[in-house]
Amino acid sequence: MSEFADRFWTSRDGLKLHYRDYAGRDDRPPVLCLHGLTRNARDAEGLAARLAGEWRVLCPEMRGRGDSAYARDSATYNPLQYVEDLGELFEQAGLERAVFVGTSLGGLMAMIMALTHPQRLAGVVLNDVGPEIDPAGLERIRGYVGQGRNFPTWMHAARALEESQKIAFPDNEISDWLVMAKKVMVVGGNGRIHFDYDMKIAEPFARPGGEAGVDMWPALAGLKHCPALLLRGELSDVLSPATHQRMAASLPDAQAVEVPRVGHAPTLDEPVAAAAIDQLLARIA
Repeated sequence: MSEFADRFWTSRDGLKLHYRDYAGRDDRPPVLCLHGLTRNARDAEGLAARLAGEWRVLCPEMRGRGDSAYARDSATYNPLQYVEDLGELFEQAGLERAVFVGTSLGGLMAMIMALTHPQRLAGVVLNDVGPEIDPAGLERIRGYVGQGRNFPTWMHAARALEESQKIAFPDNEISDWLVMAKKVMVVGGNGRIHFDYDMKIAEPFARPGGEAGVDMWPALAGLKHCPALLLRGELSDVLSPATHQRMAASLPDAQAVEVPRVGHAPTLDEPVAAAAIDQLLARIA
């Protein structure tokens, strides 16, 4: 794995937030990897290791995940707040533009940033997410977020992931589930293995109106000015084929790619996904 520096920035409400900084060339915009709802900076380890050196890669952890502080008010666990926090990272780290690589929630953040500060996006990868979320996928996510399960061994943790996510990664071996477990979980102070996020991130879903979506198509339109890669897992229950096709048709400079034999969400280490990302970056370099 490529080396990285652990760095921190501060949110407007005083939270100390963490990001990994992989060194790379300073004559091109950095690649900014934005993780999914229950993920953290480790989620992009494979992509960051592959790009580091040629590209500076930043992997921020949103509030309540990984080594970032947990929020005092669970109502701040929402995409608009995460984008505000990301804006503080831009200011404090002296960033002007970046190539956004957003997985799931991270892709929603990229779209919101495109709506509010389009000049910050040099290019974008939306990984298995779009302006519309398939209700089946949303219900599945609601079923596991915030459950607070913990496990005595890494093998138990891996088997639990396999049980809940086999539908998305049918070809995974136990070694793959172990790798995934160590990305999404940590060993706690009591020696048991638990998910590496604040269980309270699930609370906004449970509040009145928490399921109500907003029209994100105007936010997607904010990406018309930059090169875009629209990835969809072939087995995804979050991004429908129809929405994927409509997204591609609405963006003049977008490439739509389907990653075979995976669901929500591709790891970005798949050969098809890696090749498509390389093609996008070649247009930006």
